[in-house]
Amino acid sequence: MPPITTLAIFAAATLALLLVPGPAVVYIVTRSVAQGRTAGLVSVAGIHAGSVVHVAAAALGVSALLAASATAFALVKYLGAAYLVYLGLRKLFSRTGDLAKEVAPVSGPRLFGEGFVVNVLNPKTAIFFLAFLPQFVDPALGPVAGQIVVLGLIWIALGMASDGSYALLSAALAGRLRRSPRASRRLDIASGLVYIGLGAVAAFAGDGARKA
Repeated sequence: MPPITTLAIFAAATLALLLVPGPAVVYIVTRSVAQGRTAGLVSVAGIHAGSVVHVAAAALGVSALLAASATAFALVKYLGAAYLVYLGLRKLFSRTGDLAKEVAPVSGPRLFGEGFVVNVLNPKTAIFFLAFLPQFVDPALGPVAGQIVVLGLIWIALGMASDGSYALLSAALAGRLRRSPRASRRLDIASGLVYIGLGAVAAFAGDGARKA
């Protein structure tokens, strides 16, 4: 079990990333705007059913990678950090924002299934679990897989809260979101800065996080 200070740092970093509008948030917002609060919350449930897949994959894959080769693990870490920085730069230099586009309504089971697929294939979530989350794991504290599961459950709990807030807020502000491309652009800028910051942390602060 990671120490409380490490868990607190991880929770803060997790919230920073979760609040960035990536594919999952865009899906939740578009469904909430198009179909209302219930559709948004069903989408959140599907999204975080997909998060379970990432937790399981990280628990198995990162454990194997750490056991097999420190060099391979470091390579994955730096590639992931570079990708986070790339995502940040792409957000900063994006010229268009479309956080709340019109979509056709669909059934509850389809909302859940689409949300599941969106997050299983979400590069932001995959990179977080492969490159950022392992910085908070210390093999000296016990089985790596168990630590990743604990951190993954924290991710899911915080994700349900933050994404649920996005669903409720975007459903309430549906009309305004449809008319405000400026709001999307501001979110792009904030998102870009968060991605770049997390990429830097993933690349340079991993040892410090493990020692916290």
